[in-house]
Amino acid sequence: MYLTQLLHKALREYPNDEAVVFGERRQTWAQLTDRVARLAGVLQTLGMGPDDRVGILGLNSDRYMETVFAALWGGGVFNTVNIRWSAPEIAYSLDDCDTRILFVDDEFASMLGAIRERSSALQKVVYMGDRTAPEGTEDLRDLISGASPVADAGRCDRDLAGILYTGGTTGKPKGVMLSHGNLYLSALSTVIPACRKDRIVGLHSAPFFHVAGIGLLLQLSIRGGTNIILPRFEPLPVIEAIGREKVEETFLVPTMLRAVLDHPEFDSHDTSSLRCFIYGASPMDSALLKRAMKKLPNADFLQMYGMTELSPTVTMLHPEIHSDPARHHKLMSAGCPTHIAEIRIVDPMDNEVPRGQVGEICARGPMVMQGYWNKESQTRDAIREGWMHTGDAGYMDDDGYVFLVDRIKDMIVTGGENVYSVEVEDVLLQYPQVSQCAVIGVPDEKWGERVHAVLILREGEELDEADLTTFCKEHIAGYKCPRSYEVRDQLPMSGAGKLLKFKLKEEHWKEKGRNIG
Repeated sequence: MYLTQLLHKALREYPNDEAVVFGERRQTWAQLTDRVARLAGVLQTLGMGPDDRVGILGLNSDRYMETVFAALWGGGVFNTVNIRWSAPEIAYSLDDCDTRILFVDDEFASMLGAIRERSSALQKVVYMGDRTAPEGTEDLRDLISGASPVADAGRCDRDLAGILYTGGTTGKPKGVMLSHGNLYLSALSTVIPACRKDRIVGLHSAPFFHVAGIGLLLQLSIRGGTNIILPRFEPLPVIEAIGREKVEETFLVPTMLRAVLDHPEFDSHDTSSLRCFIYGASPMDSALLKRAMKKLPNADFLQMYGMTELSPTVTMLHPEIHSDPARHHKLMSAGCPTHIAEIRIVDPMDNEVPRGQVGEICARGPMVMQGYWNKESQTRDAIREGWMHTGDAGYMDDDGYVFLVDRIKDMIVTGGENVYSVEVEDVLLQYPQVSQCAVIGVPDEKWGERVHAVLILREGEELDEADLTTFCKEHIAGYKCPRSYEVRDQLPMSGAGKLLKFKLKEEHWKEKGRNIG
């Protein structure tokens, strides 16, 4: 199993089909493969040897896609740099895994000085933008114009393919090592059972530095699809691209989906081409899901659950669950394990718990990461007897469906009772005045922790705490209902659209001597 196989297959079977579209640039699979093979030679000339890391700091683009595949073709390893990080954080990740070559685009060229000052590993910078190359960088246009293609290095199976860094919310970011086999098998396992067709048009707006972005790029490319790439997520460009390119498949996290559906121009654009809508990366509340299914009636809905360390997908909630009202009691699940994944739910002693009982979700299979770069003890803590411990709390029902209830560290213990924030958030989002919310535990002298809700209200609405509390008590037990509220204009989000609860919690706990991760 080697990730460049999809390029060889495309070159043999459909070389003149469109592979990638970015703005005005359009490439066939033959053109893309030629650029990848020539860029691989450039990388080798710049000093990339087997297993050497190549950093990529930029917005989504065709050049980003080429660099990922060129690193693999040339025998190297891609390191997709988090675009939300500061210069010191970026320099740390480069030095941590000895990344000596860095590709950078126009958006982040201004950070180069600060990164170079702090990085001891970085030796060469390749500019992949469209303006004038900054001083001290190599211009990709010049490098590739005179380059000759080189043979595929043939890296495969357990050979390292990529290093993707975790967010670092509980300490220094960790480099997750994913092999060719990890990523290839994970991509196949999400494609084969879900009836996702070959040779379709797919839209990418999730950031490529994130495992979901890379995973979806592979899932579409492995089927010979056309990759429509947007530089970043913005609601209107997503809506416009679906209509303009007749997009059949796309992925959005729930916060992105809400922004698309809420956009005032959504109904004035044609989204009828969409046939497969994929969601995941964070919990989807039932009200938003049902609204999306109504707004996108031609699309099959497909949920994926996983994490970077799992390459990334281990469970899927298939379209037939979404389309069959008799099975809608499963809609709030994360689905069943993929064909290559085993899932079990364990207690703190790693004993499997009975069906329906909450514990930690663990996964085993060929999609489990190789480990954390140069962090053997943390790797041993995460992977025990082959089982990756996700840190997610959940349960499995009698039919094998996995239900997430919270991150284990986000569980609220109030008066001796466990409260899972996802359950409370789902109720709050059914209240007509609430647009978005986050539920956290905050210090309380009487209860130890109390359930606290941070809300974004719909435009023009005001909060009636008593009425909202009454509403909650009609749906969940009283001890689960928020005892305090606050209203904000926005919630802290990661570059991948995930809610950063630790930022909300640290404001309340920083004076209590508790380290919130």
